[in-house]
Amino acid sequence: MILRPLILGLASTWLVGCQWLPESLPSPGHNPTPQVQVNAGACFSEVPSFADNACLLPDWVAFGLASQRGDRAWRSGMLLTLEGEGAEQRLGRAVLLAWGDEAQWDQASELFKADLHAAPARLQPLLRYWLNEVEGRRRLSRQLGEEQSEREALAEENKALTEKLDALTAIERNINSRQQTE
Repeated sequence: MILRPLILGLASTWLVGCQWLPESLPSPGHNPTPQVQVNAGACFSEVPSFADNACLLPDWVAFGLASQRGDRAWRSGMLLTLEGEGAEQRLGRAVLLAWGDEAQWDQASELFKADLHAAPARLQPLLRYWLNEVEGRRRLSRQLGEEQSEREALAEENKALTEKLDALTAIERNINSRQQTE
């Protein structure tokens, strides 16, 4: 008799506890991590495209990072790979040129501005960000050039004033030496 209420209590506790279990449990040999890695490995092609799939943004971000980290030889080789007049190739070249030297920043900016609208909508914010970044570097470079020019002009003015001061000092010495001899 005492055993029956005890068994009913344990059974009801066990049934109530089942609500906290997930609806489908993975099998013991199931490991979701390799599946994620396989999918992630499918992205990151060397040359990104406008194919509107799950890899669109990861491919372009990886390409941008590779462009930033790559050396001049790598970027030159990729520029040859991206020859063509399609919007994909032109924007790819813009990304490469954006991480080149200062002389290439103007061309990168022009390419971004010309073809940004042709990119898929999901990609446009990233490309706009890169365009703004290049424009910021161009602006800072111009400011640095202007400040350098101003410094050079001030140095020239300082040199001219120093020469005038030396001439006035020589005149004052000459006047003082005449007054002492009289």
